[in-house]
Amino acid sequence: MSQSRYTFWVLILAVGIAGVSQGLTIPMLTVLLEKQGVSSVMNGLNAAALYIGMVMVNPFLEIPLRRIGYRSTILWGLLLVTIATALIPMFSHLAVWFVLRLLMGVGDSGLHYASQMWVTKIAAPENRGRDLSIYGLAYGVGFSVGPLGLSVLHLGIWVPFGGLLVLYLIAFLLLSRIKNEFPAQIEQTEKKQNKYAFVLRLAWLALIPSFLFGFMETSLNGSFPVYALRTGLSIEWVSLILPSFVVGSIILQMPLGALSDRIGRKQVMLVCALVGGLAFFLFPFAGENIWLMMLLLAIAGAAVGSFYSLGLAFSADILPASMVPTAGIIAGVNFGVASILAPNVNGLLMDVWEPWTIFWLMGSLLVVFAAACLFFKQKTTQEQTYSMPLQKQG
Repeated sequence: MSQSRYTFWVLILAVGIAGVSQGLTIPMLTVLLEKQGVSSVMNGLNAAALYIGMVMVNPFLEIPLRRIGYRSTILWGLLLVTIATALIPMFSHLAVWFVLRLLMGVGDSGLHYASQMWVTKIAAPENRGRDLSIYGLAYGVGFSVGPLGLSVLHLGIWVPFGGLLVLYLIAFLLLSRIKNEFPAQIEQTEKKQNKYAFVLRLAWLALIPSFLFGFMETSLNGSFPVYALRTGLSIEWVSLILPSFVVGSIILQMPLGALSDRIGRKQVMLVCALVGGLAFFLFPFAGENIWLMMLLLAIAGAAVGSFYSLGLAFSADILPASMVPTAGIIAGVNFGVASILAPNVNGLLMDVWEPWTIFWLMGSLLVVFAAACLFFKQKTTQEQTYSMPLQKQG
């Protein structure tokens, strides 16, 4: 196995562990706060702390990435997540958990950003969609396993969190054995322009999926437990229903990535947005039918669960290699902003209207994105300040 493929598979395992962490902590703390009688609005605000941390640090992550490299940035992020995870079971106060979730968001952001950029760098252009889909698949598998930790909560809060600490140790050991690398240097001609404006102008459509994915993921993992408890579903059912979305995304993650390599990212995302939107619109009609709920979430997950990786691959198709880390920064901010908005908007909707409206909101956002795909025209030549031609993709 070549060094780059070994690095790739270590990163895949590390992001899978990060998925387990987020998949467990988000719904677990939401359930614990709901049982304490915390309002859905305050519960949503506390859940948003993770993403507030992401948004706070994300604009600055390109600096350490270029200075200390991919591996060092990942290790620092993993260290912060480990510290926060170890401290959470020691406290039960709302404000303390807010700060710890904030710290966890900072660490998660560094870990995910550096690993995403590293995978994008070492992936061959003709297999970029497939490799990023494997990355998303690893995160999805971890995220789907995470909520199962709710079933052992009765043994004590230290049991699930102790398991996470063991997984972090494994990630530390594996990451410490791979060689550090650095992103491509920005050319002098590229420094003359505002890189963020340039990326947004050329790749705005490719950056929307990160917002949509963040909104959907947080809505399901941060707001659905409250929705379920208020509609009479037990915690045990929540731990089974929630992973349906991720399981659905796992099924089609790699096929969609490979398909996008052949026919284009935009075409794949357009169809997937329509299918996912329809599944969310139909969800309220499932009533109390648990299996229909799981089926609809699985369909939605299969359609849009790979949006983040497809969007990132699309931006890498459109942009010069040196600008992909900047696109990753914007995508991370979009994800964080959406994840902050989702629990608060959903909490407000559930308090002043009907709980099921959160699903119609997600469906509407996907339909709007599908319409945007129809209007997006990819440039076929670089702007005059750049000599590198754009790839004709999507």
